[in-house]
Amino acid sequence: MPATGISLDKAKKNKLFYFVANVVVYRESDKRCLILKRDEREKVHPGKYAVPGGKLEWEDFDISRPTRINGDSLDFENAVEDLLVRETKEEAGVEIESKLKYINSVAFIRPDGIPVVLVKFAAKYKGGEVKPEVGGFTDYGWVNEDEVEKYDCIKGLKEEVAQTIKLFNL
Repeated sequence: MPATGISLDKAKKNKLFYFVANVVVYRESDKRCLILKRDEREKVHPGKYAVPGGKLEWEDFDISRPTRINGDSLDFENAVEDLLVRETKEEAGVEIESKLKYINSVAFIRPDGIPVVLVKFAAKYKGGEVKPEVGGFTDYGWVNEDEVEKYDCIKGLKEEVAQTIKLFNL
C-alpha cells in the first residue's frame, strides 16, 4: 500500500541527514563558472564564495502528485534536477539546463550539529542576468580556473570549477 503521508516516526534515528545539492553553473560563451558570495549571516561558510544549491524539503514531495507509482513506492523523478533549476533561479536569478553532470559528494556536520549529505553537479547556463538573492548572497563573479584563485571560496570549490570547465570541454 503506498504511503498516505510523509513522516519520520518510523525512520531509524541514526539514518537521518539533510540532503543538499549544489550546482556549478558553466557559461559556454566564455568558459566561465558562476560563484556567489554567501551572506555573513549564513550558518555555514559565511562570507565565502560558493555556488547555488539547496536542501530537499518535504514540500518537494507532494504525495498526491508523484511522477510514478512504483509498486508500493511513490516516485518523484528528477527531484534533484528540479531542485537545482529552482534554487539557481532563486539564488542567482539565472536559468540552467536540467541535464546535470556529476562532480562529487561530501558528507559533513554543520556547526549546529546537523549532518548533511552534499552532492555536487555541473550544469550549463541557459540565460538570465545574475541577481544574487537578497539576504543569501552579497556578490558574484564569473570565473575560470585561474580567476577563481583570487576569491575566498569554500574548500574544494576551486577544484570543482576546474573540473566543470574540463567536463564541458572534453
